[in-house]
Amino acid sequence: QVQLVESGGGLVQAGGSLRLSCAASGIIFSIHNMNWYRQAPGKQRELVAGITGGGSTKYVDSVKGRFTISRDDATVYLQMNSLKPEDTAVYYCNAVNSLTLGVYWGQGTQVTVSS
Repeated sequence: QVQLVESGGGLVQAGGSLRLSCAASGIIFSIHNMNWYRQAPGKQRELVAGITGGGSTKYVDSVKGRFTISRDDATVYLQMNSLKPEDTAVYYCNAVNSLTLGVYWGQGTQVTVSS
């Protein structure tokens, strides 16, 4: 059974930091590309950051220089610094099997940034 369990969300003031974690189980972690998406109220879900099994990373322009995605044996992280109110959203962990393109989602964690 595949599970992606996010943690680390919460309420923070603008300019603050949070670190999200996503613990994966039930998958061969090394062959999955891992991504963080977010969805704000009334908006479409957007890709925030991604990291391949080999460690290549990508970011949406709005978070470049502020967010850092990383991974270890079974967890993917999103370090979020200099948070802005517009970063407020539910953040979702996503895993994509690089061979089969199977997709898995976590349940989401709320991030709220107050001004």
